[in-house]
Amino acid sequence: MSAEGLRSDPALLALHGVRVLGGPSVEKIAKRFGLPADDVREHLLDAQAYGWVSRHEFFGETWSLTDRGRAENERQLGAELDAVGGREAVADVHQRFRPLNRRHGVACTNWQLHPTRWDRRAANDHDDPVWDAKVLVELETVDHELVALNAELARVLRRFGGYAHRHHHALSRVRNGRHEWLDAPDRDSCQLVWIQFHEDLLATLSIPRGSDG
Repeated sequence: MSAEGLRSDPALLALHGVRVLGGPSVEKIAKRFGLPADDVREHLLDAQAYGWVSRHEFFGETWSLTDRGRAENERQLGAELDAVGGREAVADVHQRFRPLNRRHGVACTNWQLHPTRWDRRAANDHDDPVWDAKVLVELETVDHELVALNAELARVLRRFGGYAHRHHHALSRVRNGRHEWLDAPDRDSCQLVWIQFHEDLLATLSIPRGSDG
C-alpha cells in the first residue's frame, strides 16, 4: 500500500461527490476532489443517462443520487476497496471513529446549548467563557485524533485526504470568534465536514446511516 493511497477514478469521484457533499453543484465536487469542472459535469451527465443521478435547477444546477445511484456508488466503492486490499484497514478506522463521533456530537451540542436551572435546552449565548473554553478543549482533542484517523485512510484511498485539514481550519475560525464556523450549513464548518467524513466511511463500507451509533 503506497504512502499516498490509491487515486480513485474521476467518474467514481463525481458520483461519490454527489452523495458525500449532499446535493452539490458541479463546482463543489470539482473543488473537493481537484478535478476539472467540465469533466465532472460530463461524468454526471453519463451517470444521469444510467439513472444514477438527478439534475435540479431550482437554485442553480445541483445534483442528487437516485436509489439506483446510491446502490451503484456503494458497489463501485466496495470494488475499489477490495481492489486495493483496504477493507480491514478502513473497517478498523471506522470502529475507532465511532466513539470519537459520539464525543464530537456531544461537544457540538454543548456549543449550541447551555442548560440553565430553568431550561435544559437553553441556547448558548456564549456569555460564559468557562463553558465555551471547555467545549473548545474537547473539540480540539477530537480534532487532533481525527488527524491520525484521516491519515490512515488517505494511505489506503487518496480521496479521503483533506477532511482533517478542513475540520481544523473551521475550528480555528470558531476559536477566533467566528462561531458560525461550528455548524453553518453553507460552508465547510466543523459539523458539516464531520458529517461528510462520516458519510464517506459509511458509503465505503456499505453501512446504513444510523446503524453504527
